[in-house]
Amino acid sequence: MKTLDAQPFSFKFDLKSTALIMIDMQRDFIEPGGFGEMLGNDVSLLRSAIAPCKAVLDAARRSGLLVIHTREGHRPDLADLHPAKRTRGGKTFIGTDGPMGRILVRGEKGHDFIPELYPIEGEPILDKPGKGAFYETDLHLILEANGIRSLILCGVTTEVCVNTTAREANDRGYEVLVVEDAVASYFPEFHRVALEMIRAQGAIVGWVARSAAVSSALAG
Repeated sequence: MKTLDAQPFSFKFDLKSTALIMIDMQRDFIEPGGFGEMLGNDVSLLRSAIAPCKAVLDAARRSGLLVIHTREGHRPDLADLHPAKRTRGGKTFIGTDGPMGRILVRGEKGHDFIPELYPIEGEPILDKPGKGAFYETDLHLILEANGIRSLILCGVTTEVCVNTTAREANDRGYEVLVVEDAVASYFPEFHRVALEMIRAQGAIVGWVARSAAVSSALAG
């Protein structure tokens, strides 16, 4: 068993039953000209998570952890896009044209991962039509097939896709650790409060730790 310094108390995990999930590190959210910036957001706030994500990802790969990458996006025909989601975003909608192709549509440049965190051979990629990584995907099946009981979460955004995935995982009985500086939000206050919600009341949803502590524990 490994132990790392976390909040609200130490997080214990077994390498053989732990997976890293890298959530939605996509060009549409993180790069200039993508969906996030088109909505009026400062993407530099999300880009601050790239280096910590890379540190945890490299440590996970060296330690042999199962690494899973998720992307939020939809079929080119948008048949999997709920009407309630289709009309969100002000004047910028999913499926409309952007600088990197149709926004959040599978196969478009903006839907793809940023180069810094691109998956390597053997790392499963999950294309999800919703915010949580378990929604309409085979994530739970993959985790069960590999004997996974603990999850380390990195990615964006803290209060939406990361928080939703953490809560979904908690409800399914997984032990969840969110890497504080390897997740990010366009809204710093949302980021802070989302992390507080996860670790509140004795890790009611999960644990929170810094990337340096996670990387050190994986390497130790």
